[in-house]
Amino acid sequence: MKNIFLALSLLFSISFFAQEGLKFENSSFTELLAKAKKEKKLIFVDAMASWCGPCKMMDRDIFPLKSVGDFYNANFINAKLDMEKGEGLEFARKYAVRSYPSYFFIDGDGQVITKNMGYQSESNFLQIGQEAQANIGIGETLKAKFEKGEKNLEFLAKMIQTYANTDYELAKRASERYFKNKINKEYTKDEVGFLLYFIKDEKDVNYKNFVSDKSEILKIVPEKDYTDFGNQILMSKITSEAIDEKSKLIKDDQFLAQATPIIGREAALETLNQLKLNYYELSDNFPLYEKAALKQYENPDGFPPTEVLKAAWIFSEKATDPQSIKMATMWTEKILMQSETSESTYILANLYLKAGKKQEAKIYAKHSIQLAKSSQKDSSLAEKLLQSIQ
Repeated sequence: MKNIFLALSLLFSISFFAQEGLKFENSSFTELLAKAKKEKKLIFVDAMASWCGPCKMMDRDIFPLKSVGDFYNANFINAKLDMEKGEGLEFARKYAVRSYPSYFFIDGDGQVITKNMGYQSESNFLQIGQEAQANIGIGETLKAKFEKGEKNLEFLAKMIQTYANTDYELAKRASERYFKNKINKEYTKDEVGFLLYFIKDEKDVNYKNFVSDKSEILKIVPEKDYTDFGNQILMSKITSEAIDEKSKLIKDDQFLAQATPIIGREAALETLNQLKLNYYELSDNFPLYEKAALKQYENPDGFPPTEVLKAAWIFSEKATDPQSIKMATMWTEKILMQSETSESTYILANLYLKAGKKQEAKIYAKHSIQLAKSSQKDSSLAEKLLQSIQ
């Protein structure tokens, strides 16, 4: 059931970078619009929130990269706006920002050329910038034609393919119009993709096609995959309703009561813990994240090393309980037995220091510095840690 939490799951990579990355301007948004018009550039807006975990990860992992800085600084006017403060409040209202981080590429007239959201890898983040550049001209033409009500299926297919990764909501609208005007009940493989990609819950317009056209869809996908996808849609609703936004807590009993008939008790318990792990990290509730992580990685061997190392990183920053620190240390030591990196050795040094093992902390901090320099990475965090020990 891992796909259920695709929207919550975070691609994790712990890296330290030189300060050669993306540069954000401090001007007002009105001034940025004027500058964009004058220079004939797009404004790139990182619409974020101070508490947002993926936003912090973008700040740490992606924005400082030289490749990102070189491209974005040359081609865009870059702005970072907190959606809960100052001008960000008006921006969030005007552009209907509903998730963080969201990325907007806006022209000098304030029109959105493309947008995207969520944590992005280096290659994906560069790609959405390149697509924004490419769509400055053609994108406006396609959008204008679409807004006039174009119903041609080939055109709508092109809209879906063009904007699926850069403007999800626009591509979703194109998908809905596609199937509203589709007469032939038979499905191609591409059409199944056009349909399923945009169904997130039972309220989505295309969900009725998913149900009514089952026999045709089953000619393209195996019945098990069809059933699993349907269960995923149901689970998405159950997951959403299990999160109490007021208390910022997950309603365990409600989730299990609704999920167990669909996926079974064991899978429901595993899914619940994964939900807790993801949600409590995003909401920066470390005590509950800590509890979920200790349960999740009690036996870390069955999980990808990067996933476990991510938890160890968070524990190295926030854990105070000796048993939790001991557990995170064990996770990291196991990972180091497979492969040593400047990141993993830094985390282990930090954990050793928290455990009061200063000598071991020194050894691994020095080793992290050596590894970082040999691979041309930034060693400043490990150097700072070493200085704090001496």
